[in-house]
Amino acid sequence: MSYTDDQLLSISGIQHFVFCRRQWALIHIEQQWEENLLTVSGNIMHEHAHDNASSEKRNDLIISRGMPIVSRELGLTGVCDVVEFHKSDDGAIINGYDGLFKIVPVEYKHGEPKETDSDILQAAAQAVCLEDMFCTGIDELNIFYGKTRRRLKVPFDDEIRERLISVVSEMHRLYERRYTPKVKKSKQCNACSLKEICLPKLSKSDNVNIYIKKNLEGMFDEEVT
Repeated sequence: MSYTDDQLLSISGIQHFVFCRRQWALIHIEQQWEENLLTVSGNIMHEHAHDNASSEKRNDLIISRGMPIVSRELGLTGVCDVVEFHKSDDGAIINGYDGLFKIVPVEYKHGEPKETDSDILQAAAQAVCLEDMFCTGIDELNIFYGKTRRRLKVPFDDEIRERLISVVSEMHRLYERRYTPKVKKSKQCNACSLKEICLPKLSKSDNVNIYIKKNLEGMFDEEVT
């Protein structure tokens, strides 16, 4: 299947989706967003990484920042923080340069490696986009964490590819239906930037309409003194 421009989803949404499907829907379907310290810190790091979509060459290495990417097959689009092109005996052809290059996308994160696979899947989505765009294969994912100041290198194997396809397919299904999932309250709600919009405690009540009705009735039942 080849997705149209109107059907393309944001690669950055993968992290939101894995963290919480309701959070993803509030942001990417309902267009709601609030900043907290974690999101601001992450935005600052990405701005430094993108550096106004620049590129530079260091001997046999080309570094591109802020590269727009797309995959019609997955229906995803986004921007790579950093893409490294290492001159190699095999790899991709890069316009304007002689020889072949191995492509290494590098995703920047401000924190440290997570317990979930959200960062890995986001990096994997970028790799698939680059594979489609440059007609080449990518066998390694790179994620740089600001807290540890180290790169996490992960083999881009079939298991990750299958997991990515499954997650992205579910994202498209929900987006096509414009469906926002109900709350599944957990300890991670406390760290969510949309906590005041999502209202997990209120949403968990048996009947929100009854809750609101009781509170409104209470307002009008107050005695006038």
